[in-house]
Amino acid sequence: MSFRWLGWFGLLWLSAQVASAAEFDDRILSELRPGVQTFVDDRTVSGAVIGIGSKAGLAHIETVGLRDVETGQPMTADTVFLIASMTKPIVALAVLQLQEAGRLDVNDPVEKHLPEFAGQMLVAGKTDDGGVTLRKPSRPMAIRDLLTHTSGLPGGYPAKFGDFYFTRHLSLAESIYLQSQRPLDFEPGSKWAYCNAGIDTLGRIVEVVSGQPFEAYLRRHIFHPLGMHDTEFFIRPDQRPRLAVIYEQKDGQLRTVPRPLIGLEPGARHPMPAGGLCSTVADLAKLYQCLLNGGEWHGRRILQTATLAEMTKTQTGDLRTGFTDGMSFGYGFAVVKEPKGVTAMLSPGTFGHGGAFGTQGWLDPQQDLFIIVLIQRAGMPGGDGHDLRRVVQEVAVRALQK
Repeated sequence: MSFRWLGWFGLLWLSAQVASAAEFDDRILSELRPGVQTFVDDRTVSGAVIGIGSKAGLAHIETVGLRDVETGQPMTADTVFLIASMTKPIVALAVLQLQEAGRLDVNDPVEKHLPEFAGQMLVAGKTDDGGVTLRKPSRPMAIRDLLTHTSGLPGGYPAKFGDFYFTRHLSLAESIYLQSQRPLDFEPGSKWAYCNAGIDTLGRIVEVVSGQPFEAYLRRHIFHPLGMHDTEFFIRPDQRPRLAVIYEQKDGQLRTVPRPLIGLEPGARHPMPAGGLCSTVADLAKLYQCLLNGGEWHGRRILQTATLAEMTKTQTGDLRTGFTDGMSFGYGFAVVKEPKGVTAMLSPGTFGHGGAFGTQGWLDPQQDLFIIVLIQRAGMPGGDGHDLRRVVQEVAVRALQK
């Protein structure tokens, strides 16, 4: 495959990473292409970009299939993907950075930083005529509840706002104010329920505490220090030709998803903290290399090692969490508590996150391994446990030189 898109300095950097990642068996990694190709041949996906690496850097990139079936454009190493909910752990990184700076504490009540949440009520029951009865929760919702999806906030937006979640014609401050006026579904900390609104609320906390627009904070404190220059909430004109098309499968054929992409829709006034980022395999590899190295990348530290360890350990106790068996949650990251099913080949403590369109990113510190699966498929069979992810992980783990 060609790396011309990186430029000469980028090529030298990538070559250094590939050369130093000697813990992988190239002969076994060569099985990735035929393994992924089966999913292209049966029209499960149009194509994929796979990244395998370690704390030494990106060891292998595999590109298979097409990023645009209609035009025949192939997947390339610089293809841009909507990573959707893989955005969530990056938001959590920003929150933990602000804790390190002494600007907040994950145990703070949300209302300390967003006064509009003061006095928030809890749904106590429902009446026969469709109404609800309310009561005060036993304690206020805390930042840690938002980070672990245990806040009790309703997960989406009221139906009367229509497609507001995707068009975002309000500011982030306005949309979070609306969220603050809705009663909680359950006592904070008492159960796990995946909550996009909770992560959006974290994005607003980052704005208020840092005094910077949410996307500007991420750019300054995470993306620029790590050289993640292709990671954006709103697609730049130069990125549009490299953007992978999102597909769904109907009657055995791949069809373009008939709605505007997040980051392309007209009139959007704020980025979506819960799932709005677009990125590339090279950018994500830099982030994951940094995390496997305890929060440092080429001499630039974005998080202290002790903070990262706290962020990526189980914070949800014995609550049932996640979308596959054996999972728990840390702060922003899903954490493998008991390897089984799609995680059977990974170690306890492996952490990562998936995205709505089939993307996956997982880091296994015990095996010094990160795995990136980038596809654009709505309604991917199996969700986070899809077979393509399993095939890639099995090859990557077998390729480790032990």
